[in-house]
Amino acid sequence: MNEQILDEFVGQVLNDLGGAFSLGLVRIGSALGLYKTLQTQGPMTSVELADSAGLTERYVREWLSHHAASNYVTYDPESRRFTLPPEQAAVFADEESPYYLVDAFDCAAAYVGNQPKVQDAFKHGGGVGWGDQTGCIFCAIARFFKPGYSANILQKWLPSLDSVVDKLERGARVADVGCGHGYSTVMMAKAFPNSEFIGFDFHAASIEDAKRHAREHGIQDNLRFEVSPAKHYPGKDYDLVTCFDCLHDMGDPVGAARHIRQSLKPDGTWMIVEPFAHDALEQNINPVGRLYYAASTLVCLPTSLDQEVGAALGAQAGEGRLREVAASGGFSQFRRASETPFNLILEARP
Repeated sequence: MNEQILDEFVGQVLNDLGGAFSLGLVRIGSALGLYKTLQTQGPMTSVELADSAGLTERYVREWLSHHAASNYVTYDPESRRFTLPPEQAAVFADEESPYYLVDAFDCAAAYVGNQPKVQDAFKHGGGVGWGDQTGCIFCAIARFFKPGYSANILQKWLPSLDSVVDKLERGARVADVGCGHGYSTVMMAKAFPNSEFIGFDFHAASIEDAKRHAREHGIQDNLRFEVSPAKHYPGKDYDLVTCFDCLHDMGDPVGAARHIRQSLKPDGTWMIVEPFAHDALEQNINPVGRLYYAASTLVCLPTSLDQEVGAALGAQAGEGRLREVAASGGFSQFRRASETPFNLILEARP
């Protein structure tokens, strides 16, 4: 045994455990407004933060000490004040920031809660239905994706498609398939009032949340939501069909692709947004791949395996496998239109 390699690996695992142990503390900080208080009021002692937030100082002091040890806040020994730097605030306090990641900690907590059901599925090979997974896992996932969508859909992803923005500005018909809580659908409907948007999802509770979200934003004239699976949503002659981070969750993605192809106009476009992945495992052995393989094992695979066909593409399907899905569905044109460290943006055309 190489002692140096062992020491380095133990250090890595200790760092991982530190992140795992931080899960509850980050969620507490968000739920009790501690991050926002530090962001707005600047450096504070534990007494000052506790008084401002209306909390017990001893708990707040321990919470702050953990955050200082984690580099989530900085600490000045002379003044005994803690500071949330702007970089950390972008991750923990600013919900409009594209780097906001608190909701990822909610996802992680839900994934842990999913363990018993998925662990049992390891033995019998079946799935765990989307609506049967622990807590509101779909709520956390929707919120986790929202900052990335806010930063990219209108600014980068739609403009990367051929002639799509022009159609949307003039007036187009759009189906957002697998829309979940409808964040993506609402963003597009708000930006393009001349176009008609319909959000479809097979999960009724998510559609109810999507409708509520649309009402909160006052967007109802050009937007509606319906419960429908990807293989059977109604309507024809769509100019654009979008699938945001959901194709790999479907039991029959080829069947969905075939239905999408039939529902499009001859010059229509299918935009597929999927987790970023290369085609080979060895290319995905990195921090992003690590996160997505974990999420895929605990959520994506069980969801797909619970449905008919159970293709189980996984969250790291890669562009090559997704190209095969589109081709099997009848699409003749396929290209990578854009990308981020977290997403592939693919354009398929008839």
